[in-house]
Amino acid sequence: MPKMLLHLIFPEEQIKKPVIYRMAIKHNVIPNIRRANVMEKTGEVVLELSGKKENLEAAIKYLKRLKIKIEPITGDVIE
Repeated sequence: MPKMLLHLIFPEEQIKKPVIYRMAIKHNVIPNIRRANVMEKTGEVVLELSGKKENLEAAIKYLKRLKIKIEPITGDVIE
């Protein structure tokens, strides 16, 4: 099953909403929150996503529609 590691930056209007849960249910992907930092005006999450390639692509489009900035994380990741 393909996996992606992403750095997400949430705008203020999205930080109190269950965005990751809704994305996972709607697009049939498995989220694994590796790290999170939520502040008053913004939130950051390092998220590992697993699923079929087309579902991962749809999940990323969903997050972008919600104005969540997405940066792929490459390189060595500690498991």
